[in-house]
Amino acid sequence: MLAAELIRSKRDGGELSAEEIRFLVSGITDGSVSDAQVGALAMAIVWRGMSKDERVALTGAMRDSGDVLEWDGDRILDKHSTGGVGDKVSLLLAPIVAACGGQVPMISGRGLGHTGGTLDKLQSIPGYDVAPGNAKLRAAVASAGCAIIGQTGDLAPADRRLYAIRDATGTVESIPLIVASILSKKLAAGLSALVMDVKVGSGAFLPDRSSAQELARAIVEVAQGNGLPTSAHPEGTWWTFFNDPQHPELNNTHKIDFFADNTDPRYVFIPNFNAGFFLTASTPSSANCTT
Repeated sequence: MLAAELIRSKRDGGELSAEEIRFLVSGITDGSVSDAQVGALAMAIVWRGMSKDERVALTGAMRDSGDVLEWDGDRILDKHSTGGVGDKVSLLLAPIVAACGGQVPMISGRGLGHTGGTLDKLQSIPGYDVAPGNAKLRAAVASAGCAIIGQTGDLAPADRRLYAIRDATGTVESIPLIVASILSKKLAAGLSALVMDVKVGSGAFLPDRSSAQELARAIVEVAQGNGLPTSAHPEGTWWTFFNDPQHPELNNTHKIDFFADNTDPRYVFIPNFNAGFFLTASTPSSANCTT
């Protein structure tokens, strides 16, 4: 197989087989597919989309591009946000879930486009190791019940490279690529349950509700296709509306300081891991939740 021929096929509206997708993901991982080709593939996917089978195959291949963690117990839980300016939910939610008896190996990401990333905020803390090895991750989860880290070279390395190229090539807003990026990391973490916080509004990279709803449904479909039980509210999902700023601070260090000094538990809603999705309120004015 030739990467250029497969990219051309997708560009022209063809459907890639699981074997062809595994070939491309392997090349993304080992560098045999160039940056230019990865960018061209991402743009072809943005332009032509992917079928359900392609999405499931892409996510599974990206998961299998590195290690897949195994844990003792069945309460390996996580939350993931689709991204929004000033989002800080993970910083509070991970220790709350750990305090309730869950184990939270949270593999987080950096900002995409104009949105903020949890990892960027944590890296503003002097001495915080955002890329520990698997052994250090396991030790942190065993000791504290939770750990928030970035992708290491061992976990979903194909996504790590594709993630950076998407941000540089204007191919962030693609449902298949967003789903594969989110779920490849979560599947590699060995989760038993996952909730999604779907951001929508001018502060998110999905500004309209219909796109966010499509993303939520695609995540459920692909997660189930790869063996991770996930469900959504029967009418679609709950939302975090991101048209309002969450706080007045600008850079990552100030966001961490503001979070530590001003967290108000009245505006934090605990996820239902059976339902699959949850809502957080970004400001009192936007706190509109249905339970």
